[in-house]
Amino acid sequence: MYDLITTRKLNKKKVAIIIILLILLVFLATILGIKLAEYNRVQEQAKEYQKQQEEIEKEELEKKRQEEEKKQAEIEKRIEQTSRPLSDEEKDRILHIYRSTGEKRVFLTFDDGPSKTVTPLILDLLKKEEVKATFFILGNNAKNNPDILKREFDEGHYIANHGYSHRYSEIYSSPEATFNEYNVTEQAIKDALGNQSYSSRLFRFPGGSNGGYYDNAKQNSKALLYENGVVHLDWNCLSEDAAGAHTKEDLMQNVINTMGEKDTVVILMHDSSDKILTYEMLSDLIHYLKEKGYKFENIYNLLD
Repeated sequence: MYDLITTRKLNKKKVAIIIILLILLVFLATILGIKLAEYNRVQEQAKEYQKQQEEIEKEELEKKRQEEEKKQAEIEKRIEQTSRPLSDEEKDRILHIYRSTGEKRVFLTFDDGPSKTVTPLILDLLKKEEVKATFFILGNNAKNNPDILKREFDEGHYIANHGYSHRYSEIYSSPEATFNEYNVTEQAIKDALGNQSYSSRLFRFPGGSNGGYYDNAKQNSKALLYENGVVHLDWNCLSEDAAGAHTKEDLMQNVINTMGEKDTVVILMHDSSDKILTYEMLSDLIHYLKEKGYKFENIYNLLD
């Protein structure tokens, strides 16, 4: 009888142990299942993330490819525009640039560069603001700073001609002398760009195309230039950065005073090495013009 009771107690303990072990096994299996489910979920999330990253990378590469194609197309268009004579319509648009078009537009123009000190700063700012300008190049500076001139072209700015010496007594000694300075500077621009087909077809007379001691010589030079397919461009607004202004605020006020309420504004500025105030004023000027509703253009916008 005692043995029977003992056996029953032992069986109950075994059953209890088995139940406990089963419970533990179920618990461990449940935990393992949860962990396995979490692992699988993490793996799926990792795969989905990887897929998304691959899609993003693919989109970025495609966007970059399209941007490169667009950039190259724009460069090719600029090369085409400056590798042929100006049409009569294009000459007319430049020579009559100031007439009202029914929209507010502004042309930022810089004379006497490129310089090592000021021009790169101006280019950095123009790039940041996504504004294109027109640079009237001095031939001797083109020879000294070809890399900066090339950057101007590559970043979509128009390269025009301002003569070689900027010495009035030389450049205006005869129409032929003016035309020679134009030609020598054109060659310096071609060499800097590495493009012997480049022709700006656009000249800015040092001191302006009218008035002064050399007015008669300028008028004769205009005729000779035009006969050779070259037009000229002055300005109708200026900062007076070459006339002794001492602060960027003075430069800004000069622009405001001379632009008035004009629809089309061609602003004269300079990017020679001593015109750091022009750079310091330029950001304020661009923001002011944007607030006034002006559209920024350069000479490429006047060409077909």
